Amino acid sequence: MSDFWAMGGYAWYVWGSYGVTTLVLVLEVIALRRRAREAKT
Repeated sequence: MSDFWAMGGYAWYVWGSYGVTTLVLVLEVIALRRRAREAKT
């Protein structure tokens, strides 16, 4: 199992990529909700 988490030595790159992607998606959802709320007013 530790080999899976280490990702063959590329763990920082792989997990960092997942983290950045998740962060960008969350920020996009927040921005879309904010724009939709502003458009209604």
